[in-house]
This record gives sequence, C-alpha cells and structure tokens, in this order.
Amino acid sequence: MRREFITIVGSAAVALPFATRAQARSPWRIGMLEPGASSPSDPFVDAFRDGLRELGYKEGRDVLLEIRWAGGSNEPLLGLAVELVALKVDVLVTVSTPAALAAKQATATIPIVFTTVGDPVGAGVVPNLARPGANATGFSMLATELSAKRLEILREIAPNTSPVAMLWNDTNPGMTLRAHESERAAATLGLTIQSYGVHDLVTFDPAFEAIVSAGGAAVLILVDPFTRLHRQRIVDFAAARHLPAIYETREFVDAGGLISYGIDLSTMQRRAALYVDKILKGAKPADLPVEQPTKFELVINLRTAKTLGLTIPPSLLSRADEVIE
Repeated sequence: MRREFITIVGSAAVALPFATRAQARSPWRIGMLEPGASSPSDPFVDAFRDGLRELGYKEGRDVLLEIRWAGGSNEPLLGLAVELVALKVDVLVTVSTPAALAAKQATATIPIVFTTVGDPVGAGVVPNLARPGANATGFSMLATELSAKRLEILREIAPNTSPVAMLWNDTNPGMTLRAHESERAAATLGLTIQSYGVHDLVTFDPAFEAIVSAGGAAVLILVDPFTRLHRQRIVDFAAARHLPAIYETREFVDAGGLISYGIDLSTMQRRAALYVDKILKGAKPADLPVEQPTKFELVINLRTAKTLGLTIPPSLLSRADEVIE
C-alpha cells in the first residue's frame, strides 16, 4: 500500500541542472547524525541516498555524505554534532528527537532537517509546525497521537490485555512525551499501564523480570534508535513469555513480532532528501513547514499469532496493509 506524506505548502520540487543550483558550492557536504550502530547498509541511510538519487544527485560528484553514528546511545550525539559543524557541512540531517536537539545545540546557523521526531513542538525542536522558524525543519512521526490507536488494536487482538507493560528508552525526551501520552490514552480506555524504562544492556533483564513478576498481560513497545537496535531481544522476550505485543514500526514484526502500527520510516527518510534539495536551492528551513504523516501501515504476523494461540479478528485482518503468513 502506498504511503504518503502531506505538507502545508507545495509538492515535490522539480530537479534543476546542477550548474544552476550549485553556483555557491559543489559538491555539497551533507552531515548525517545517526543514533544507531554503524552499518554498511542501514535502511534509513539507504532510503535517504535513494531520495537523493531520485532527485538527480550523484554521491561523490554532487554530494558528499558525512555520517556519524552514536552506537545506540544518546550521550555521544552532541559531540558528534559539534564535529559535523566543524566540518562546515551545508545541511545537517538528524534521526530521532535527541539527535535533533543535539544538532540545534551545536549550531544556530547550519540548516537542520530532522526526521523521526514524535512531537517536534512538545520536545522543543521547533516552536511551530507551520512556520518552524530558526534553522530547523523536518518530519514529525505524529507518534503521540497514535498511542490510543495502538492500545485499541492490542485490546482488539487480546481482550484481556490489562495490565499492559510499556517498554521504552527512558533517556530519550521524545519517548518521555510518548510514554505520558500512552498512559493518558490507557486511562481513557480503561487499561492499566505499567512503565518500564530501558537505556542500556544492563537494564533489559531487570525490566523483563519486573514485567513477568507484575503479571503483565501484553506489551507496548515505544520505538526509538535504542529499542530498534535491540528489537530481536525484545521480540524474543515477548515470544518466550507468550505475551501479545504491539510495536510502532514493522521492523519488529519482520523480526517475529506480532503486530505493528505506524508510519513507514524509510519513506520519511526519502522525503528528507527533498527538503535537503530545497535548502540547497536556497530555501530557508524557517519557511518549510514540518511535514506530518497522513497514511499509516498495519502489519500483522499470523505465524506469531498462531504461536501465541491468538485468533486475529477478520475485521482487523481486512484493515491490514500486510499480513505475514
């Protein structure tokens, strides 16, 4: 199913000849601040590269990518952002709320295009979505508003889901906002949320043990670069304890998780290349509205459902964008 994003202004810019666009500098130097672990084939980086190619950019000739990886931790982000600023990159592309905040702290002049930020206003990345102002703009995950929907889906699959164990990175300010929203949504739905924060490898086992001891009936996973990096460990825990779990991105379902509901992050990364293109042509981040997703994908793993002894309601199957059998 095709996923789309809607913006308050305009549609995709038409690619201009490089001789026209690159009067000031070519090749352009683009800094990427990635919270994840270094990989020769990261899906987010690959999607961004695809977006650049679709716009006519050739890496090495027209653009140079300077990628800095934080290894799944937020602590190195500011230092890495400062390093990219010192390289005098033309644009900074960031992934996650902590990366966006680190970039903003490192520079007030270099344009920043952020992605996978759940609540850009609430997290303090921009003051306004329509006119973000200053030097940052980008793409919101609209993640906080989806909390209630995920819990509704979880309850539809397994009616006796309370209490729901919520596992999340408690050092990520974007996740803090999302966790609070999930707790409010649960209260509205009459569900009990038990919150478990993880932020390094040492915190996983105590969190898992606490979930089992508290009698968690289901699991809600809030996804950020840290939990995404350790998705197999999380999926294996839910499987071992026969707990129905819902995730925010399909990567967890591809790894054996039960169900996910959220946006296509690779599409967002490809869209980021469009904003970079506009900025290299002279657009100001302050004038580019923050895009919000309007289409979401529901992915269900029937193999996992059968292992858990769950029957997926036909009404939910009919709404799924993809069913893994």
